Amino acid sequence: MKCEHCTRKECSKKTKTDDQENASVEVPSPAPESGEEKGEFHKLADAKIFLSDCLACDSCVSAEEGVQVAQQNAKDFLRVLNLNKKCDASEHRVLAVSVCPQSLPYFAAKFSLSVTDASRRLCGFLKSLGVHYVFDATIAADFSILESQKEFVRRFHQHSEEEPALPMLTSACPGWVRYAERVLGHPVTPHLCTARSPQQIMGSLVKDYFARRQDLSADRIFHVIVAPCYDRKLEALQEDVPTASPGFRGTDCVLTSGEIAQMMEQSDLSVRDAALDTLFGDVREEVRRHDGASSDGCLAHIFRHAAKELFDEDVGELTYRALRNRDFQEVTLEKSGKVLLRFAAAYGFRNIQNVVLKLKRGRFPYHFVEVLACAGGCLNGRGQAQTEDGRADRALLQRMRGVHAAGPGRTPETSAHVQDLYREWLDGADAPRARGTLHTAHQGPGRPADGRDIKW
Repeated sequence: MKCEHCTRKECSKKTKTDDQENASVEVPSPAPESGEEKGEFHKLADAKIFLSDCLACDSCVSAEEGVQVAQQNAKDFLRVLNLNKKCDASEHRVLAVSVCPQSLPYFAAKFSLSVTDASRRLCGFLKSLGVHYVFDATIAADFSILESQKEFVRRFHQHSEEEPALPMLTSACPGWVRYAERVLGHPVTPHLCTARSPQQIMGSLVKDYFARRQDLSADRIFHVIVAPCYDRKLEALQEDVPTASPGFRGTDCVLTSGEIAQMMEQSDLSVRDAALDTLFGDVREEVRRHDGASSDGCLAHIFRHAAKELFDEDVGELTYRALRNRDFQEVTLEKSGKVLLRFAAAYGFRNIQNVVLKLKRGRFPYHFVEVLACAGGCLNGRGQAQTEDGRADRALLQRMRGVHAAGPGRTPETSAHVQDLYREWLDGADAPRARGTLHTAHQGPGRPADGRDIKW
C-alpha cells in the first residue's frame, strides 16, 4: 500500500488492532490541498491509527512511540491534576503550561476575543483546573530565531562549492524535521538549521532556568505544551534538556489547541480571567507577535538580519512573490540588478517535495527556506481550526489570520528578558553553555549527523 503523500513504495502506517487498543491515536485527518481529491492517504486516516498528521505518515513512528504519543492526552493531564488534589502538598507536582504563539489566535478567533483577552481567558481556565503557571512560549521562539539568524550569517560566510553550507533549511517544524531525519537523510540533513525548536527551548527554560529560580527539582515540574499540531507530541519524545541527565524530557505532555478548547467548552467551572505568568515572577498583560502570517516569522527576521549584517541594507516590509502556489513564495534582496539574497517559504508536503528534488539535483537557487509541513503554515496546524470531518475550517482560519495580523508586533532583538537570560542562564550569547543548550545536531537514517553544519 502506498500513501499518496509518501515517496516510498510502501508506507507502514499502522491501523488499530485488538492488541493495540491502548496504543492507537485517533486524530483528525489532514485536509486535502486545494484541488486534490480524497485519496488513499485520507481514507486511511479515517481509521484509528498511530498518528495521522503532517508528514508522520511512514515508518518513522514506532509502536513504542505510538504508545507514548497516545499517553499525551487530556486524561493524562487531568490525572496529574487529580493526584495533586489527593496527596499531601509536599508531594504535589508543579504544573506549568506553555502556550505556543500560533495557538493563541485560534482561541481568540474561536471565542471572538483579542489575542490578549484570549490569553487571559485561557490562563484563567487552566488555573481554575489547578495549573500553577501559564507561560507564553514566544520567548522560546525569540531564542530560536536569534540563533537561526546568527547561524545563517555564519553559513553564508562558510559556503563554498566544495563544501556547501547553503541553503539553510529551518528546523522549527517537527513534522518536517522528522521526515528529513528518518526518510530523506543526506544530502538534506546537513542543511537543516541546528537551532533547537521553540518547543525544545521552552522545555529547557521551564525545567532548568525556571526550576532553579523557584528552587524546585526539575522532576517536580509537570510541563505541558499547548500546540497547534499533533507532531509536537512526537517531538516531545526526543526533547531532552541538555543540562540534565540523558533522557530527561523538557515537556511531559503536549495538548493541541483543539483538545484544550474542547475541555473549555465542556467545563462547567466558574472561571475568572487571569494574566499570563512569566519565567521571571511577574505577570504579562499583552501578548506580542512576531512577523509572519502563519509562522513565528523566522523568514522575515532572518532576512532582515542577513541584509543588514552581510550587505548593510535596511529592509522594512517584505515583498513576497508567489511561485507555484500561495504556499511557495520567495523574497529577494537585489542591488544594481544583482540578487544578493534569495529566500523562500515552502509550506505543505508537495512544496517540500519540490524543494528536496531541486536540492538533490543541485539546481537550487535559494540561500534559505522556511519549511513547514502544514499547507497554510502553523496557524493551519491539524490540532486546531478543523471541522468535525477533519477538514480545515476556512472561515475560522481566516479570522485567525486577521486576529494574528492585528496584534502588536516586536522583534526578538528588543526583548530585554532574552538578553538577561543570555547573561544569567547561558553565561553569554557565545558561551559553550549557550551553544549546547540552544543547538542540536541532526541525524539521517543510519548515519550520524554531519558536523559541517555546526562550525563555531
